[in-house]
Order: sequence, then structure tokens, then C-alpha cells
Amino acid sequence: MTDGMAGPPAELRRGRAALAFSFLAQGVAFALLVTRIPAIQDRYGVSDALLPAFLAAVPVLAGAGSVLTERLVRRVPPSRVLRWSQPVVLLALLGVGAGERMAELGVALAAFGLAVGALDASMNMLGVSLQRAYGRSIMLSFHAAYSLGGIAGASLAWAGAHWHLALWVSYLPVVLVLLPAALAGSRWYVDGGGETSPGGAAEAGGAGGAGFRWLLPLCLVMSFAYIGDSTVSNWSAKYLQDVLGSSEQLATVPYNVYMVTTLLGRAIGDRGVRRFGAAAVVRGGALVAAAGFAVVAGAPGPWAGMLGFTLLGLGLCVLVPQTFAAAGRLAVERYGPGASDAAVARLNVFNYVGFLIGSPLVGALGDTWSYRGAMLVPMVLVLVTLVYARSFAAQPDRYGGGHERPRTADVGRGSNGL
Repeated sequence: MTDGMAGPPAELRRGRAALAFSFLAQGVAFALLVTRIPAIQDRYGVSDALLPAFLAAVPVLAGAGSVLTERLVRRVPPSRVLRWSQPVVLLALLGVGAGERMAELGVALAAFGLAVGALDASMNMLGVSLQRAYGRSIMLSFHAAYSLGGIAGASLAWAGAHWHLALWVSYLPVVLVLLPAALAGSRWYVDGGGETSPGGAAEAGGAGGAGFRWLLPLCLVMSFAYIGDSTVSNWSAKYLQDVLGSSEQLATVPYNVYMVTTLLGRAIGDRGVRRFGAAAVVRGGALVAAAGFAVVAGAPGPWAGMLGFTLLGLGLCVLVPQTFAAAGRLAVERYGPGASDAAVARLNVFNYVGFLIGSPLVGALGDTWSYRGAMLVPMVLVLVTLVYARSFAAQPDRYGGGHERPRTADVGRGSNGL
């Protein structure tokens, strides 16, 4: 199908809907875990000294899961990795809520971390390849579904805490709904958008330093974006209450505002990419996010701080989806369609690197210097994204606005792997 005015094939539309649901389910599961950390700590008697080790283990193991996925997709299609990693994530979440001993918590979190790494990598692999098959930007819509899932999960977690429900009581209905739905939808996943290159993944991933060096700018952007994101998620409430003098109740609002503006920005972001190009959207997002950090750092009171966190949601929300899309595109240009999956898996590791660095970095700077000054560090790191914005410029088109590529209609070869 080469007519730019015609809609995408039914197989691609079903694949897009199924993948969007997977992003949403992952957003729900992750939010249910991280927003109930105090309840998990109380259930298992995890001390404040030991808690950081448990929390750090999840992204470390997720990074390992992403690396393993890079190797795995050389032999099996990403859709198969996603099909089985998502149930493991949901069952591990239930295990966190149902266990009684600290060893059981450790096993459940280890399973959750490894499966999340595989899930994040395979979801974004399929998203990048579907965008290539569509011939226009759709990657932000998948991450918008994730943001929507995060809002839903956080709301469910609030309800569970409000009604003093046991963790397993909060988690069980969610798992019973999401797990069969995800398995049912997995039949429609589309691998590679109909494009395969059996040696591509191995060529991109196995070339040693030379094969990896071209991806480093995007890895830095990914890390900086997640340093900014983890700063908001971990420090916004404390900052508003302790530095800007808000009430305890008002201090819970910035992260919710951040999540909502992230959803809104991603919901309309693909249109911006089609109209102005990915590089322009990334530059704009970096500037808005930097302005948000500057407003937060200089805010005279809580409402000005709230404005800063609103800007952060609108700015940061575009960086991660576009970084995945750029990595996939550059890999295809260098090695062929099959190379995209290896690039996405490697890039995904730096998601967790940024998450691990961001919160301790801001905390250490806040304790030794000032929390206002600490907010300037992620601001500077986000601005570094401008140096690498040229990596996001699509060649030879800009995904739409009169530059749309021919779509790939052959989706039947995806089951053969990449």
C-alpha cells in the first residue's frame, strides 16, 4: 500500500491497539508498585536502611533484563518476549502483595525487575517498528497510554490506601483483569512492521565499541530525561512542603499535575512531530523542561512551584518516546530493519541508569548544598539534549506534513523473528 491518503492495513491497526494496551497495563502495574512502597515496607518490616537496596535492585535487574532481551530477540520475535514477560510482571506484582517474609519479597521484586526490563525493551521495539510501518509518528501515543495507565494505577493505589486494603486485595482485581486481556491482545502484536533482516540485530549489537558508539548521544539523552523524571517523582512533594512551605495535602498535587500534563503532551505530541519534525519537538521539549526546573528552583511559593512542575510534564514527556524512535531509525539506516531491536534494547538500559542516578543525586546535593540549587542540575542536563537534537532529525522525511513515506503492508513475516 503506497497511497499516502489510505489508512494503514487492519493488521497494523490491531497491532497498534494491542500494543497500546500493553503500555497502559505496564503503567498501571508500575504505579501500583511504586506508590505503595510505604505499605510494602510496613508489610515486610523492611527498615529505612535496607529499603534503598530493595528499591535499587529493581532497576538494576531491569537493566539486566533489557540486555538479555537484546540477545533473545536474535532468536525469537519481540512479540513473544512481550507476550510472556507481561504476565510475569503482573504475577510478580501480586507476589509482592501476597508474600509474608522478606525472602519472598526479594524473589517477587527480582522477578518483577527482570520481567520489566524485558517488557520495556520489547514494547518499545514493537512501537518503533510499527511507527516505521505506519510511515508517520505514532510513538508518543504508546507512551501516552503508559501515562494514562500510571494515572489509573496511582488512583487505584490511593483508593487502596484510603480504605486500608491489604496489598493483595488491591492487586488481585487488577491482575485478574489485565492479565487475560493482555494475553488475548497479544495475538495481534506485529513484529517488525513486515520488515525483517535476520543479521541486522546481531550486526548492530555485536560490533563491539564501534557498533555501540553511534548510540551514545541518545543514551545520554535517555539518562538525562529519566534523571529529570525521577527528580519530579521522588522530590516534588518534599520540595513543595519543606522548601516552598506548602501544606502536606498540597504537596501531593505536583506529581499528579506532572502525570496529567505528561499524558496531555504525549497525546498531542505525534501531531507536533508530523508538522514540525522530531528534532524541533525535542528541542522545544528540552527548553520547556529546562524552564520548568528554573521556575521550580526560583519559585517564591508553592503555586509558582506548581507551575514549574506543570512545565516539566509538558517538556520531559516528549524526550523518551522520541529517543527510542530515533535509535530505531538510525539503526535501520546503518544496518537494516532488523538492527532496530538491538538498538532499542541497549538504549532502554539507560532508562534505568537515569532512574538510579537522579534521586540520589538530587538528595545528596540538597543535603550538602540546597534543594533549590539541586534543581538546577537536572535543568542543565536537560539542556545538554539540545546539543544532540540533530540525532532526532529524520532523513529523508519528517513523518508526515507532506513528507510521509510509503507504508509497509506486509505484516505476515513478523512471526519468523528478526
